[in-house]
Amino acid sequence: MTDHASAVPAEPAVRQVARVVLLDPEDRILLMHGYEPDDPADTWWFTPGGGLEGDETRAEAALRELAEETGITDAELGPVLWQRYCSFPFDGRRWDQDEWYYLARIRRTATEPRPQALTELETRSLAGLRWWTSAELSAARETVYPTRLAELLRTLLDEGPPSAPVVLAPEVV
Repeated sequence: MTDHASAVPAEPAVRQVARVVLLDPEDRILLMHGYEPDDPADTWWFTPGGGLEGDETRAEAALRELAEETGITDAELGPVLWQRYCSFPFDGRRWDQDEWYYLARIRRTATEPRPQALTELETRSLAGLRWWTSAELSAARETVYPTRLAELLRTLLDEGPPSAPVVLAPEVV
């Protein structure tokens, strides 16, 4: 007897994700403005990044995603700052992710980042991109992920990158 269920490849239980904390020469962070495709009023801000493809490393995925989502290809990738597990509903399914946040810097101020190669889902759920100062992020009343990003950014700017990645508390929405 054949087990047909084993012939169907299963999705990995936890999606491996690389995210980028991109800073410009003025220490502003670039965030993306996303929304639920079926409810454009449900919005949030988040760092560029996404899932690994094929056999690429997390660092390779971070740079590829940054180029696809922002058009920025000259960022210098630094160390992993933070790691976190998150789980959230989006576009009719639950996403379980193991996220690594890389520090990256650009040497010149990029005022108008422009997405270059968005997926169909990203096209249906991305409202734009914006550079934020630490003060603007701290004062923001909008939803930002990870939820402690303003505090984490302030610590990064004050103290520099941690000697080892900081494991953030899981976020389950």
